[in-house]
Amino acid sequence: MNKPEHFTTDDQSIAYEVAGNGPPLLLLHGFPQTRAMWRPLIPALADKYTVITADLRGYGDSSKPSSMPEMSFRLMAQDMVALMASLGFQSFHAVGHDRGARTVHRMALDHPQAVQSLTIMDIVPTEHLLTNMTTELAKAYYHWLFLAQPYPFPETMIGHDPDAYFERCLLGFGKASLSDFDTDLLAEYQRAWRDPDCIRAMCNDYRAAIEMDWADDRSDLSRSVTCPALVIYGKDGAMAHLLDVPATWADRLTNMQHAAIEGGHFFPDQSPKATTEALLGFLNSL
Repeated sequence: MNKPEHFTTDDQSIAYEVAGNGPPLLLLHGFPQTRAMWRPLIPALADKYTVITADLRGYGDSSKPSSMPEMSFRLMAQDMVALMASLGFQSFHAVGHDRGARTVHRMALDHPQAVQSLTIMDIVPTEHLLTNMTTELAKAYYHWLFLAQPYPFPETMIGHDPDAYFERCLLGFGKASLSDFDTDLLAEYQRAWRDPDCIRAMCNDYRAAIEMDWADDRSDLSRSVTCPALVIYGKDGAMAHLLDVPATWADRLTNMQHAAIEGGHFFPDQSPKATTEALLGFLNSL
């Protein structure tokens, strides 16, 4: 385990690591992972960039808010803008996978001056997903509805065997097997998700998506992100099979590129080299 630094906001403690030297590059993980997911990508990225990996509030080694409203993407984005400012970076390149991608999208809307470029990995917009939920999407992404059930039902069910539940999540959103995940990184994820406070926070993350983030996104439907943006998705993932992922972003990102990577939803774990090459190709072109 890499020992992180900690940045303290008014009410949260955000765990992070820094590597390399150059323009600042923030990498944010998703559910049910931690900042550890980026380790295979960091050596190549750190040759040209100052790479900051951080655990979202509620995840990994960051603090675990006790209430649902504290797990909104708006507050997650505020955490990271404050973290980067504390490191001397008023603007930076922002990259996110899954929940991290939803966070950097919200960040680009709320703090456009801070986001030099935006990379979104394997999601469609929160508003689009929830407004246009179909039977097929609900079956593939059932966890959105399960985790959002009232406390303590999902927490209790998951708590009986966290590894069984969250490992199923790693395998459930497209082509993947446990062997696709580095053993050391999987151990990091397991250490985090076995914490009852982390389980509660992750459930509150999904509750907040329906109760708060959906409304925030609806209110911003007339706004677009204007910075350079890259949308990457797994060729074999549920999103790619069920939706035209780039098309869902076309009216929200005015300066967008897109690419498909071998693998499912967790393609950064399955295809780290291809993911790194796509990301560097985009960043180096700016």
